[in-house]
Amino acid sequence: MVTENNDGVDDGLRRRGCSCTKNDFLPEESFKSWGNYVQALKETPMRFKDRVLTRSLDATEIHVVKARSHHEMKKTLNWWDLMWFGIGAVIGAGIFVLTGLEARDHAGPAVVLSYVVSGISALLSVFCYTEFAVEIPVAGGSFAYLRVELGDFVAFIAAGNILIEYVIGGAAVARSWTSYFATLFNYKPDDFRIIVKSLGEDYGNLDPIAVVITAVICILAVLSTKGSSRFNYVASIIHVVVIIFIIVAGLSKADTKNYSDFAPFGARGIFQASAVLFFAYVGFDAVSTMAEETKDPGKDIPIGLVGSMVITTVAYCLLAVTLCLMQNYKTIDRDAPFSLAFEVVGLKWAKYIVAIGALKGMTTVLLVSAIGQARYLTHIARTHMMPPWLANVHPKTGTPINATIVMLCATAFIAFFTKLSILSNLLSISTLFIFMLVSVGLLVRRYYVSGETSVANRNKLIACILLIIGSSIASAAYWGITIDDNGWIGYCITVPIWIIATSYLAFFVPQARKPKLWGVPLVPWLPSCSILLNVFLLGSIDAASFGRFGVWTLILLIYYIFFGLHASYDTAKETGENKLGEEWKKIEEGKTSKTTTLDVADQ
Repeated sequence: MVTENNDGVDDGLRRRGCSCTKNDFLPEESFKSWGNYVQALKETPMRFKDRVLTRSLDATEIHVVKARSHHEMKKTLNWWDLMWFGIGAVIGAGIFVLTGLEARDHAGPAVVLSYVVSGISALLSVFCYTEFAVEIPVAGGSFAYLRVELGDFVAFIAAGNILIEYVIGGAAVARSWTSYFATLFNYKPDDFRIIVKSLGEDYGNLDPIAVVITAVICILAVLSTKGSSRFNYVASIIHVVVIIFIIVAGLSKADTKNYSDFAPFGARGIFQASAVLFFAYVGFDAVSTMAEETKDPGKDIPIGLVGSMVITTVAYCLLAVTLCLMQNYKTIDRDAPFSLAFEVVGLKWAKYIVAIGALKGMTTVLLVSAIGQARYLTHIARTHMMPPWLANVHPKTGTPINATIVMLCATAFIAFFTKLSILSNLLSISTLFIFMLVSVGLLVRRYYVSGETSVANRNKLIACILLIIGSSIASAAYWGITIDDNGWIGYCITVPIWIIATSYLAFFVPQARKPKLWGVPLVPWLPSCSILLNVFLLGSIDAASFGRFGVWTLILLIYYIFFGLHASYDTAKETGENKLGEEWKKIEEGKTSKTTTLDVADQ
């Protein structure tokens, strides 16, 4: 029997929040005994089919799934907070480290065009994320959106890549933090690292400073979301001031001769750099996970997300132009390009200001990433695809402490061992893959409503989406295998197919749902363009990174088949998720009595 104490807090739930028993990790019926588990494995094909075909509901995610955290997250954020979170989440290691790396090795001064391409791709994805975040304001972000539109299995594969995206992204920023910290004291980054040659070049530069900064961020993230917002706000203002200083002071030392060889590596180099530099835009999806803590999602999220992305893209382009005008691309430093560029042009004192600004920027990126990744993991754990212990929200801080600590421990471990170049490529694959899926999810949301869309229109939608994705993959593959940049014959086939499929969807398939508060403009063209551009950029990433991506996806599938599938299946059946979701939907529309409301809430 569960009782309540004098404060009205459920003692059973209080004990659960601080315990570490088997039931906190595997409480489902399939794991009660070995006999149950063997029986569950025998039912794997049936259960897998159920999870592939089952789609969640908006109301299920907003009410039923969210309730499994036992305590509500505090609604303390407005559009101003979200905009600064967006700026703080995005402007970090990508611009301060990868700009120099990609300008030197792949794009030359045309790296500014690489930022334009990746910025457009990111902005298209932002629009798709925004509509979902307004309609489904929960901590799960793209995991929750895909669970509603594409089903449990696709959502899980995306979830695994979301988690690795955040872990890798945080690790990359933490290692970059060490690079600029070393510059601040006139050292090389490796002077602060422990070199272990037996681990190889890619994994042998151990970085203890990255672990320390990650631990500090962990403490900040678990204390308070609003407190983190205030810290991010102040740090981001300092960061913006430093960026303005870099642009003004850097352009005062501009030499147009450095732009004489604008695109030395051609179009291929520009797109290859663009695929890697997409890493610089990672972070805005973390802002969408804060929708659950936003006071007015319908107003605050569109302004915060779209506004921060536009500001960020403009800042990136100006910074890229400034760097390549200050210094010839062949001599740009790979670890701390902006700081050392000022030293080269005779403004040695300025490199310290740049280093401090870069450290501030990376710190805010780490903080917002820590907040976002914990909320993703929290919502995934609410569905029991991950252990439900990770879904607990602390009653005092209103933050998911367990999820925050686990994710940042993983981040610190990866940051300790792995080189930035490996991290950035793998991160870009996961991110582009997820953004593509969210765009597909938006098309499904607009054109398909279960029980309302006719079979004929459903089949037309499926055919159009398959042609859009297929033509995008064909375009990317043709780009990847064509050595001559002037090759164009393949695009004469793939691009018309994409145009015809999108046009057919626009003119011959009726939309089944209109957005309630805020909607993506130019549907289906905008999400279709997002799919094309994200997939095309994937074609510019090296084969080794795809190999690592494949290994990670295989690990996800093994975990899902043996654990996640059975846990989520049991939870859905025991709680009747979709049934409860339908009841909540009726309640919201005023179609049920107070008695029904209480009955559903009690479940």
